[in-house]
Amino acid sequence: MRDELVRAITADGLVKAVAITGRDLVERARQIHTLLPVATAALGRSLLGASMLGDMLKEDGASLTLQIKGGGPLGTVLAVSDNQGNVRGYVQNPHVELMEIEPGKLDVGRAVGTAGTLTVIKDLNMKEPYVGTIGLFSGEIADDLAMYFVESEQIPTACALGVLVSTDQSVTSAGGYLIQLLPGAGEDIISKIEAGVRRVGSVSRALEGGLDARGLLEAVLSDFELEILETHPVEYRCYCNRDRVTRALISMGREELESLIQEQGQAELTCQFCDRVYPFTKEELEALLAKM
Repeated sequence: MRDELVRAITADGLVKAVAITGRDLVERARQIHTLLPVATAALGRSLLGASMLGDMLKEDGASLTLQIKGGGPLGTVLAVSDNQGNVRGYVQNPHVELMEIEPGKLDVGRAVGTAGTLTVIKDLNMKEPYVGTIGLFSGEIADDLAMYFVESEQIPTACALGVLVSTDQSVTSAGGYLIQLLPGAGEDIISKIEAGVRRVGSVSRALEGGLDARGLLEAVLSDFELEILETHPVEYRCYCNRDRVTRALISMGREELESLIQEQGQAELTCQFCDRVYPFTKEELEALLAKM
């Protein structure tokens, strides 16, 4: 099953929906950051959610950042998406020991925590980014994203995210969906969606049972006639390069760069998203300093 994002609307124009499958992109994140299972689940859900939100941005070069600070042992969980749903991210403490609600069910809510915030930052290439923040609802991430849309954007939303981790710690399945009511939708529409959510149940198990992203939408919205608007691949994609890292060094300022040269004589900067290391010799640092 390939990693892809599917966007749809109901024929009556009252419900819009998006679903994602992302086993490979979550597995890529796990390998890059050497995540243990509960971190894999938390970051995986965040990446999947950010991908669906980022794909809603239609401006070229736009990006979306999902930042979760719940006060739990995982620390900050961060995911960044471009406007095509390609994502990258990290978790502050990737090696948190196994936390389970019951055998085989990871306790993501407790690992993330609920004494904190979920923040969505939309960079639309304008002077200032849009920033929306809510208090965490459950720490399970899907519930919190649904609550974000209700509180910050006044859009009734159903969201489900799932990451299934195997006994060997690899990702078996990963995906989710986001369903939103459009103006004019009444209580009968809400009831049909709620019934569909209950019918499908766990997203990770539904994916393991053979459903893809389109199948997820068709299953949850089986009481509606669906029109598929778009289907395209998504991936874990980091945009770091040496030029960007060089600009980061320059942004440190002359004083800090001089101190770095005197104290260490070189520098190694590591990308927090893909763990790629960029080495700079003393001569290269001095050349940067000379241009400042």
